[in-house]
Amino acid sequence: MTLDNHVPGAEFSAAPVPDVPANPAAAVSIRGLFKRFDDKVAVNGLSLDIPIGSFYGLVGPNGAGKTTTLNMLTGLLVPDAGTAMILGRDVWSDVNRAKRAIGVMPQPDQIFDRLTGLQLLVYSGMLRGMRRDETVRRANDLLSAFDLTGAANTMVVDYSAGMTKKICLAAAMIHSPRILVLDEPFESVDPVSSANLKDILIEYAGTGGTVIISSHVMALVEKMCTHVAVVNKGQVCAAGTVEQVAAGEDLEERFLQLVGGRHAAAHLSWLDGGSEA
Repeated sequence: MTLDNHVPGAEFSAAPVPDVPANPAAAVSIRGLFKRFDDKVAVNGLSLDIPIGSFYGLVGPNGAGKTTTLNMLTGLLVPDAGTAMILGRDVWSDVNRAKRAIGVMPQPDQIFDRLTGLQLLVYSGMLRGMRRDETVRRANDLLSAFDLTGAANTMVVDYSAGMTKKICLAAAMIHSPRILVLDEPFESVDPVSSANLKDILIEYAGTGGTVIISSHVMALVEKMCTHVAVVNKGQVCAAGTVEQVAAGEDLEERFLQLVGGRHAAAHLSWLDGGSEA
């Protein structure tokens, strides 16, 4: 894939593609991934290896390029340049084959919410080519695991935000993918359900599956993930095990050091909490 570096009216500096070849033994191997939207560079020569069986956190400030990177990796967005490999195979040389190996958690506005929870899971499984009887069995297993059995025959549009998040995760898991890609999977999920979901994901990773999560919650990443990559301005600032990236410090503090942007609290003279009274 080639890139025309000249765009009228746009000024940018593309990061050089590294000389290190892609790693076919990794669950995910990205080299020199690049994407721009008009005159904005969203991902700028990003390179990263994600080991098989890892619980990998992708963290960064808003607009860092995390979601764009995941969309290119999962076959949802065509990159302008660079390569992305899943389990040793180039994503864009056979995008349908790549998609069969991964489970992407859809966002609530990307699902058919006029289906019931059971119907949505059965639809998701059969869309992957699964037999109906096997899909129904797995759908009921997932509904039970995610405490949604009582809502199996309720339309998803009537679910709470947390329930919708859970059914989206279940839809990504029903075909038993080798890699799960989850964008903010625990947002709006209550603590009990969140703990159950974490247990399921950790067990999945323990069987050799690879979990990739994008999250803004450093405490969650530090507790759950085995590896982490800090992304800022479309590039990887640091990557490795959580311990390596934290470098002996609290992961959140280390994150702030890497991406910058922290400043002293603004002094608002009128915001005094009633101290004058």
